[in-house]
Amino acid sequence: MRAPVTKKHPIAKPWIEAIHAYVPGKSKAADGRPLTKLSANENPLGTSPAALAAAADAKPTFLYPDPDSIALREKLGEVHGIDPARIVCGAGSDELLNLAAQAYAGPGDEVIYVRYGFSVYDIAARRCGATPVVAPDADYGTDVDALLALVTDKTRAVFIANPNNPTGSFLPRGEIARLHAALPGDVLFVLDQAYGEYVAPEDDDGGMALAAAHGNVLVTRTFSKIYGLAGQRIGWATGAPHLISMLNRIRLPFNVTNTGHAMGVAALEDQDFVVRSREHNRAERARFVAAIEAMANHGLRPLPSEANFVLILFEGALTAEAAHDGLAQRGYATRWLPGQALPHGLRITIGTSQQMDDILAGLREMAEALA
Repeated sequence: MRAPVTKKHPIAKPWIEAIHAYVPGKSKAADGRPLTKLSANENPLGTSPAALAAAADAKPTFLYPDPDSIALREKLGEVHGIDPARIVCGAGSDELLNLAAQAYAGPGDEVIYVRYGFSVYDIAARRCGATPVVAPDADYGTDVDALLALVTDKTRAVFIANPNNPTGSFLPRGEIARLHAALPGDVLFVLDQAYGEYVAPEDDDGGMALAAAHGNVLVTRTFSKIYGLAGQRIGWATGAPHLISMLNRIRLPFNVTNTGHAMGVAALEDQDFVVRSREHNRAERARFVAAIEAMANHGLRPLPSEANFVLILFEGALTAEAAHDGLAQRGYATRWLPGQALPHGLRITIGTSQQMDDILAGLREMAEALA
């Protein structure tokens, strides 16, 4: 017989209570005004025209989508030279990151990620009852040795974003290989390449090759960034067959919509759009960073970035909070990050040339006013 009920409502598991919900980039000012959004790392060039056209020809919305994302996986395999059977699709890469932790970690286990890493890793670890372990950084980047020093017999997974969000830092191929080689074979190495397409092909970090050759590497990617399909929520991962099998067992059924399938396939077929987006980002990012570096006397320091954003540290009279608020008054949403232990940092998406000029003018005006 059940004991008498003494609680007035269901009680969540303590590890769920410990989660701080993900906070997305804002698109409105404090007074409700809509802002030009440079807070969520979306593609300023929009979406491939081919993908937009494909939306009109998608499978009818009253029918369920393909539960196995066959056409999308086949096209991904063609573009990346991967066996489609080694690919799983998700509702954004966020779903797959959470599933990776859920499949291989639980209460009593540990999941390692890097300080100033993507906030979803902490959520993924806590969501399955595992203990998050935060590795010290190296000037806001990933410190491989510091991370490896924290690996114990309780470690079940290591999450690394490369390029990293929110700092933009990047580990080259040799460091990624060194990190993987030092991990025990029963530790899952999750390499989050959400911004991977923004890296020049010749600078590829070798993650896909590691996933093809080893049984403990899972590489995740998304259509939300360079492909400009953030609203469709399409992600994918590749790894050994046994890893993909585990994720398929617990992923959401019908997790990619009909429209998402059609637009994803068409976007993959338009690699010219990807190249244009990468070249635009590289040119505007370089110009933006050079202009911020010229404000060093005002205490502004841009961190090196291989992504489609730049994290600026405010180490002078102008604070990140004031810069964030001042840019909002000028019509722009940026990402202030006190919740990620970066109260002195402002992450700014690389937008159009005019948008970056406006941001620079605003920062310069605010900094000079305090000089």
